[in-house]
Amino acid sequence: MSTAGGDELRQRRAWLTGLALAVAGAVFFSAKAVIAKLLYREGIDAVTLIALRMLLSLPVFLLVAAWTWRREPRLDARDLARIGLLGLLGYYLSSMLDFLGLQYVSAGLERLILFLTPSFVLLLGLLVLDRKVTRRQWLSLAFAYAGIVLVFWHDVSLGGRNVVLGGALVAGAAISYAIYLLLSGELIARVGALRLVALAMTVSTVACLLQYALLRPFPGLFEQALPVWRLSLLNASLCTVLPVFLTMASVGRVGAGVSAQAGMIGPVSTLFLAWWLLGEPITALQLAGTGLVLAGMLLLSLKADHRQTGSPQMNANGRK
Repeated sequence: MSTAGGDELRQRRAWLTGLALAVAGAVFFSAKAVIAKLLYREGIDAVTLIALRMLLSLPVFLLVAAWTWRREPRLDARDLARIGLLGLLGYYLSSMLDFLGLQYVSAGLERLILFLTPSFVLLLGLLVLDRKVTRRQWLSLAFAYAGIVLVFWHDVSLGGRNVVLGGALVAGAAISYAIYLLLSGELIARVGALRLVALAMTVSTVACLLQYALLRPFPGLFEQALPVWRLSLLNASLCTVLPVFLTMASVGRVGAGVSAQAGMIGPVSTLFLAWWLLGEPITALQLAGTGLVLAGMLLLSLKADHRQTGSPQMNANGRK
């Protein structure tokens, strides 16, 4: 085999590996909603759920934070303050609103609403930063929000007013994370995505544990039933830590655009995981709505990929 042929084969393998990592990361990220629903069936609430999730994932993020701490540039007090704010906004507040919303909406609807995060970034950029929005981007928004209306209509017919409350909470989570993405761009470029994520997740963990200590008897956190610990360990490892690193590895191999497009498997995988593990129905209306949302986000991601824009952080961590 010629050298050129060998290089092409290696590049092809690297691309396929990156694509597989992105798909796996998206599926694991999306499974978080299903695990949360199973935890709610064990009788715990959102405050306990998020405290256990962050507590069990903390050792990994502390190790990464320590490993990346001495990298250049060195972090000053202003950097640390910004990272603290971003951790509270992008991981603590967003995750808390998301888990609260999951008490009232289906796992499939939750994943679709969160999947709109890039569109919220686009709209906030238009309203706050006066950025231009192209016709293709407006078309992508029309597809995506039409799909959400269909799925929302389906869920409201089954769950009533609680679905409206849950949908609003999850939308708040997506908007909170979109603000985080807008504010973190310059800091990501300067300090690195891995270091920022590790430190921000550590800040978020402290906030979640303080919240639990204020709202619940703190020793009770360690007195959960064995099924709660098992599911929480899955939530922390397979649905939090592992997908972060899988998706970052994917971005390094195939770029942010391809990783984002591969991530579109997330809402579909959630729909079928929820049907399999939770008994949530799959209807023609849900499938149609999901298809519209995916089409809209595909248009948006293709535009970003064509112009070589879009931060790796958005694509690596836009799916919480």
